[in-house]
Amino acid sequence: MDITYQFTKKRGNFGRQPLFCDQGPQICDSIVPLVAERKNYILRNPVHQQTQNTPAASKHQVNTIRAEYTHSGANHAEGGWPKDVNITDPEATQRYRRKIEKDDNYIHCVMSLSPGLEHYVLQNNAIDMYRAYYAEMSSVPGPERSSVRTVNVCREPAPGRCVRAVCWQPDGWQFAAAHALVDFDRRSLAPQPSYVWDASHPQAPLLTLGARDDAMLDVAYAPRVPHSLAASLLGGRVGVWDTRRGGDPALLCPPHIAHRDLARRLLFINTKSGQEFFSSGPHGVCKWWDMRNLNEVTDELIVDLVKSSTEQPNMATANGVSALEYEPTIPSRFMLGTENGLVISGNRKGKTAFEKLPAKYEAHLGPVWSLERNPGFLKNFLTVGDWSARVWSEDCRDSAIIWTPPSRHRITAGAWSPTRMSLMVLTQWNGALAVWDLLRHQHRPALTAQLCPEPLFSLRMHETGTLAACGSEKGNIYLVELSPNMAHTDKNDKALLTAMLERESKRERILEARLRELRLRQKQPERTASASALPTAADLAALTAQYALAVRRELAALS
Repeated sequence: MDITYQFTKKRGNFGRQPLFCDQGPQICDSIVPLVAERKNYILRNPVHQQTQNTPAASKHQVNTIRAEYTHSGANHAEGGWPKDVNITDPEATQRYRRKIEKDDNYIHCVMSLSPGLEHYVLQNNAIDMYRAYYAEMSSVPGPERSSVRTVNVCREPAPGRCVRAVCWQPDGWQFAAAHALVDFDRRSLAPQPSYVWDASHPQAPLLTLGARDDAMLDVAYAPRVPHSLAASLLGGRVGVWDTRRGGDPALLCPPHIAHRDLARRLLFINTKSGQEFFSSGPHGVCKWWDMRNLNEVTDELIVDLVKSSTEQPNMATANGVSALEYEPTIPSRFMLGTENGLVISGNRKGKTAFEKLPAKYEAHLGPVWSLERNPGFLKNFLTVGDWSARVWSEDCRDSAIIWTPPSRHRITAGAWSPTRMSLMVLTQWNGALAVWDLLRHQHRPALTAQLCPEPLFSLRMHETGTLAACGSEKGNIYLVELSPNMAHTDKNDKALLTAMLERESKRERILEARLRELRLRQKQPERTASASALPTAADLAALTAQYALAVRRELAALS
């Protein structure tokens, strides 16, 4: 390959011969230095930077060796033929075949390779290559990959107000959020609007709900009227909103009918109209309302635990309510979580105050922040308070059957998964979301995700079980999606959870019976000791004689 290249140029293009001569210096221009810039000059010694202010006037052209490539190949459809054999000529190929077949090496190669070739040919003919083998065997489930991811964040237009409650619209992807920022004296510190959001469009709220200079503390959608919702207010009143008419309240109860203190919680109940709800607050009174007429209450109950059927409840000793629970499949029953750590079971069909509040559970030392029944096992319910969450059974009133270890950060809210009965979700003060699966672990959460640095205050699960809305202290609502293995129930989960809850309930009943037996044994020696300590007639006579003798001695000493 030739690596040289010849350049040609005419002699006339070379130019004339340069002639140089000596000449003295000549000033073309004089630039006077600036005094102000001279003062800003700083001498640096040493200088670790090279400077080159002259323009580059060089140009290089280099001839490099070029590599030339060609594409070549061989057609092996008829085997490898020599170059001098024309494969398109049948006579030439036939002569070459006869020549190779007469060679002794060809015969030995064929005899040595034929047994292996025959084996693989017979093997290919015996096996059906196009058949799906082992199709009748069940597929092995893959490893579970539990995950939680934040799909959207709904940021409040006026940040800084805590999200007090979140409620999903029935059979929809819209949700309402109640925002309120109050001080220690329960006075509002910011404007009071709340919002209705769409889970798929978190950029701006769909509707702004106003309450006439009153903050919302809880909000709930009507189960049979998806465009209507009810809310409890900071001033003690309750109101009804129609999302089709705008953000102004459609109805508000009169002040003289409202609660004495703030209305903290509100829930709809199962009735024929589907438009009745009840509310309560820290003053210790539950009121039932009909959203079609808020000028009067349909029922009222003082949350005071009386000891007999003849005793009347008193507002002075009523228990402040911090959480409400209602199960639509049990229309006449409800549950209350109080500020002093009690969980009270209620029955609206009771005729007396003792029958309306028949049972209580000493759940926590502080207020009960969340209270919810298990959707698959109605006898078991979840309570959240202090630094732990507990699972209770209605058969065991002295102690919970399952409880979480004390957390380093306070647990603020909790809820069951509506689709996976063994799953419960908890929010914490440090902004973390803890997912507990009782069938996997009972001493630690199955998954913990850090959603935000600020505390989380409210939590509500979507009816599909795959999405959860968590409200934070700064007014942000985090929409969290759970992985499919944490949102769906397997075929054996219900039987396993039933066995586990029955086992734990039986264990607690045995411990309660043993504790009652020990208490009874402690009381029996006290009764026998007190009975043996009573004085007899002989003891009284001896004491009388001793007293008379002492009196005579004192009289003799005086005389």
